[in-house]
Amino acid sequence: MRKFLVILDDSRECLNAMRFAAMRAASTGGGVTILSVIPPDEFNHWIGVADLMREETRDRIIAHFEVFAKWMRDRQNIDPELVIREGEVVQEIFSQVKEDPAIGVLVLGAGTEKTGPGPLVAAMTKQAGFLPIPITIVPGDMSKERLEAVT
Repeated sequence: MRKFLVILDDSRECLNAMRFAAMRAASTGGGVTILSVIPPDEFNHWIGVADLMREETRDRIIAHFEVFAKWMRDRQNIDPELVIREGEVVQEIFSQVKEDPAIGVLVLGAGTEKTGPGPLVAAMTKQAGFLPIPITIVPGDMSKERLEAVT
């Protein structure tokens, strides 16, 4: 089964990437892996405080994931998998793709700001030639109806 890899972060464009990945997976008989990456600099504190912060961050990620997962299960009949990694986001995307050969497409949401599509899309397009799978970039302001039409 081919899986769509989508990144869970705090960006607004993440929502359309999630929708697109779930709809494409449902229409092609695929699956969805949701990857959330915790930056390494987020826990540069005393060890006890860092452990507590790390646990709170994981709890927040899981709660955020459950919102998307419920929608995917209820609306698309897709049961997504959550992967939480710590490190630099681009490196962790490459690691996840390498470790899971079932991943066939990386789905990213593009920001709608005048400053560009967002740091993740910019970073991944620079590395696209080294990624062994295609990248699908979903416009952040694409309507639900248009998403349904293209998936």
